[in-house]
Amino acid sequence: MEILKVENLCKTYGKGENEVKAVDNMSFSVEKGEFVAIVGSSGSGKSTLLHLIGGVDKPTSGKVFINGNDIYSFNDDKLAIFRRREVGLIYQFYNLIPILNVVENITLPADLDGKKVDSEKLEELLKTLGLEDRKKHLPNQLSGGQQQRVSIGRAIINSPSIMLADEPTGNLDSKASEEIINLLKLSNKKYGQTLIVITHDEKIAMEADRIIKIEDGKIKP
Repeated sequence: MEILKVENLCKTYGKGENEVKAVDNMSFSVEKGEFVAIVGSSGSGKSTLLHLIGGVDKPTSGKVFINGNDIYSFNDDKLAIFRRREVGLIYQFYNLIPILNVVENITLPADLDGKKVDSEKLEELLKTLGLEDRKKHLPNQLSGGQQQRVSIGRAIINSPSIMLADEPTGNLDSKASEEIINLLKLSNKKYGQTLIVITHDEKIAMEADRIIKIEDGKIKP
């Protein structure tokens, strides 16, 4: 079952001689439960593509469908709600709220949505993430790997249709990177999450079901 469809997606910056096509007429689809790695050199358009898929940025032209919804047909308010419910985002620099503890950071999307968090699911998730003894810790009391685990928990808690990770191991040492790779694979298999990962990490790419290579804003054949 197709969960993501990208149609003739373009993102252009500047005009005339200064025009840069960060994403140049890309089209592809992703099946439900698939783990896809997107690779390419720095400046190839990977992160721009991820932000367009996630509704964080708007395309110059083209369409993105998630679960059959044309996400750019929504107004800003509806898009924000859709993104919170259907898209889990994981960033290289964690983006945790410094005054919130581990549990509060993980449950933030559900709280913003007015949803009651399933306590059993939360406990299971904390155990899976290895954070059951860190519930009350603030981000500055955690290691980089632990903070990234919190951001993965935050992305999973609302059971989104799709999870997007932008260089999730880029700020971590090799041991922590391996732990995060294993957690992402676990979320993909255990929770059936569709996972798209932007990465320079060859280990992550080799673990994926499929690799999409990007160069100069285009998908390489």
